[in-house]
Amino acid sequence: MSSVKEKINLQNIPKHVAIIMDGNGRWAKSRGEERTFGHKNAINSVRNAINACNEINIPYLTLYTFSSENWSRPHDEVNTLMNLLSETLLLEAEEIFTKGLRLHVIGEVDKLPALVKEQLMNVVELTKDNAKGNLILALSYGSQREILQAVKQISEKVKKGDLQAEDINEHIFEEHLYTKNFPPVDLMIRTSGEVRVSNFMLWQIAYAELQFLNILWPDFTKDTFFQCIVDYQNKERRYGKTSEQLEINK
Repeated sequence: MSSVKEKINLQNIPKHVAIIMDGNGRWAKSRGEERTFGHKNAINSVRNAINACNEINIPYLTLYTFSSENWSRPHDEVNTLMNLLSETLLLEAEEIFTKGLRLHVIGEVDKLPALVKEQLMNVVELTKDNAKGNLILALSYGSQREILQAVKQISEKVKKGDLQAEDINEHIFEEHLYTKNFPPVDLMIRTSGEVRVSNFMLWQIAYAELQFLNILWPDFTKDTFFQCIVDYQNKERRYGKTSEQLEINK
């Protein structure tokens, strides 16, 4: 067993971990390769994150796989990413299923190439009855668009008289987000040393612990993940309360 894993308190596991997988291009360039080389070598890191979650029974893992802004990248790179996603789905579908994981996809899925969308939906259907954990891929995803879409949907309901403006609250709003069936994010991890959230789950990370790692995504290991959990467990999560209030409520 990993010595880092042994430090984890299994009674204090985050329900939902979200990861911004950043640094593939820089990892490749540092080795004199094209950016696409980094994307191809990132698959092992994805497996590491999924397996680490599975080992300590974290019920929800969201991976920021492709942002709505990523469509503006060079055409060849976007094509490589889509082809890689297609290949990975074919290779990993059985593994996801046998681990008991249920696959979900959030984002503007209709913008994806038809074949990729079809393969995604096939794996979503294949795993729909799995209950061991939830793997959520954020694809063609942008949080600002998600929030605007929710506002438009709620506005339309108010306009039609199906909803009163004074009844709108946090719960109603969340019911119109892609993530309506998932708990809020407890821990968000970003690799590559960049300290920003890049339009990722802006509503859902309101009270999340944020960890920015000075490693590039292809170097992400299970021990890296386990250390993030240990660091998370060393934080005091107050949700606006004082430390003294938390002690009284224990």
